[in-house]
Amino acid sequence: MNILIDTHVLIWALENNPTLSDTARNSIVRADNIIFVSSASIWEISIKKHLAKLETPDNLREELELHRFTPLPITHRHAELAGRLPDIHRDPFDHMLIAQAIVEKLTLVTRDKYIAQYKVKIIAA
Repeated sequence: MNILIDTHVLIWALENNPTLSDTARNSIVRADNIIFVSSASIWEISIKKHLAKLETPDNLREELELHRFTPLPITHRHAELAGRLPDIHRDPFDHMLIAQAIVEKLTLVTRDKYIAQYKVKIIAA
């Protein structure tokens, strides 16, 4: 299965946080699944870290490689769809993740109740 993880799920996965559901954790660690991390998530983490609203490892990119997460760049198709999504959710970072999941046919791991209202496959985090 090809999986995109939401920003909060990425943080929980790196911390091995017990908040993450067993289903989500098993999906992420399963060797035959490809786990994607969006450039939007790295951007969001970087902004929040800069504003001292979030603590993350200084070697975030190395941690992503260590966990065998696959980078997912933002394309023009992603950006175009993200801009056209209904305003069920008002977070532009989440709009991008939703658009990427739709365009790339990925299952999105999230706990965000608003994201579940879009036409995207979800694994509850």
